[in-house]
Amino acid sequence: MYPVGPPVDTRPAPQPQRVTLHGTEVDLVPLDPVLHGPSLFDTTATSGHDHLWTYMFDGPFADRGTFERKLRELAAPDDPLYYAVIGRPSGLAVGRAALMRIDTANRVIEVGSIVYGSRLQRTRAATEAMYLLAQYVFDTLRYRRYEWKCNALNAPSRAAALRLGFTFEGIFRQHMIVKGRNRDTAWYSMTDAEWPMRKARLERWLAPANFDDRGRQVRSLSAM
Repeated sequence: MYPVGPPVDTRPAPQPQRVTLHGTEVDLVPLDPVLHGPSLFDTTATSGHDHLWTYMFDGPFADRGTFERKLRELAAPDDPLYYAVIGRPSGLAVGRAALMRIDTANRVIEVGSIVYGSRLQRTRAATEAMYLLAQYVFDTLRYRRYEWKCNALNAPSRAAALRLGFTFEGIFRQHMIVKGRNRDTAWYSMTDAEWPMRKARLERWLAPANFDDRGRQVRSLSAM
């Protein structure tokens, strides 16, 4: 008799909705080009921010008009479903991220197209934004598999995936042509069975007790 996989619940997962995900440091809000465009342009697309777009499918942008047209394009579909990362207490958009390649039948979903402005990078808020999306995917929508993919040359993204608890699965060689250049793609994943431990670890790191009065971490997430 040939081996087969374990039985699973075959009911499809719900489609992600345009809901707000509330955190302590940030909220994730469905992308609105009118409300979020000015701040996102200032924090991610003005002069000096070209490096943020090196490994992205879009950008950098020649001017505000080009950026705003792209935001309208991104905000329209349900897959990918884009969220603006809204900082507290400012209420300003400081980054974006998307749930994408949504496979409800197999309950598989990807997080990607992440662009963080300098005020958000390497902060507690940046990690909380990823925690909120993972919590929504696993605890609310009940997906089985959560994916992270990036250009294999994108060392910061690859390090972030491991830090957040994703497992490296391999390199898809010559996977894409992006901006006229070859892209080998690094694949990472997290499963619903792994999520409870990953969630507990993230919550321990995000806890106020893990930060001093200047906002500096006591223990790193990697150390945990």
